[in-house]
Amino acid sequence: MKIFIICSKKFYSKIEDVKKELELRGNEIFLPNCYDDPSTEQRMWDLGKDEHQKFKAKMYKQSEKVTSKMDAVLVLNLDKEKDGRILKNYIGGATFLEMYDAFRLGKKIFLYNDIPKGMLYDEIEGFGPIVINGDLDLIK
Repeated sequence: MKIFIICSKKFYSKIEDVKKELELRGNEIFLPNCYDDPSTEQRMWDLGKDEHQKFKAKMYKQSEKVTSKMDAVLVLNLDKEKDGRILKNYIGGATFLEMYDAFRLGKKIFLYNDIPKGMLYDEIEGFGPIVINGDLDLIK
């Protein structure tokens, strides 16, 4: 299976172990935009609002193109610390949009953990994700 791993930049350090496990099971894994250089977005901000906007638009289009060639996406929705509190099973805006692309394109959507509670719960549930609760054997 061709699987696109999507997640917050905060979780990039967790990707390698998941990638290795999925590859051992015979899957072909594709990594998030800017995985090899997570500071790219900050550099775009440093160039100004217009450059950052162009960068984000390019990344959204690139993600949609990659997703169109996949069988599935795996959302690494892990706990994220922000401002001294824990955001359980975090899914950020860009990841949500990538999930929506996968839904629109008829791809399987695997969630590493449960759907996060919050204002987008119903929308995410509507995508029909398969919650694996960390069990990579459930990706089929």
